[in-house]
Amino acid sequence: MKKVYPDADAALEGLLFDGMHIAAGGFGLSGIPELLIDALVRSGVKDLTIASNNCGVDGFGLGKLLDTKQIKKMQSSYVGENAEFMRQYLSGELELEFNPQGTLAERMRAGGAGIPGFYTKTGVGTVIAEGKEVKQFGGEDYILEEGIFADLSIVKAWKADDTGNLIFRKTARNFNPPAAMCGKVCVAEVEEIVPRGSIDPDHIHLPGIYVHRIIQGPHEKRIEQRTTRKREEA
Repeated sequence: MKKVYPDADAALEGLLFDGMHIAAGGFGLSGIPELLIDALVRSGVKDLTIASNNCGVDGFGLGKLLDTKQIKKMQSSYVGENAEFMRQYLSGELELEFNPQGTLAERMRAGGAGIPGFYTKTGVGTVIAEGKEVKQFGGEDYILEEGIFADLSIVKAWKADDTGNLIFRKTARNFNPPAAMCGKVCVAEVEEIVPRGSIDPDHIHLPGIYVHRIIQGPHEKRIEQRTTRKREEA
């Protein structure tokens, strides 16, 4: 099975349709699938439901899909840093399903493992629990959360071989693996594709069984918030 594609547009060909559910990897702006997001913008696909830790920033990352009004609903755990997100949500243009961060990651992981739901204590007694089934374990309340089963996963890794085995770097490892697992089809963009067999099996973070298509390309890797201190005079 040939998994390496020449570019993002080719890798997404035949996979997109209006109203689809997409799981997107990344944490803040770290490890986001920049090239695949740009290809989604060019495709014009609309009414998307996107499960992702956040929605990028104004004009970058998933924020580009907000600018073009292609997102109908976000399933997120953090919604700061994006004025357009706030504007669309407050005006009723954008739906939001808010999740505690660990719950969102576990919902993706559960979907990838074929688990339709799980109970968690996180969110009990808050608005997160509204309308959800509550069950007691050991005399304490837990709420039922559903696994996320996406039509498509888009993720960004540091390195891959041509069979789709992936290695992530640092913070990019937070949401990319579970996001990759929960889609019917997973497309990964990487910085480097290495020969088959050159990756130590113990270093593989996500096995290629989860990855269907791969592209390689340059990445901007924008810093979300740059904080510096004044230089001390000698």
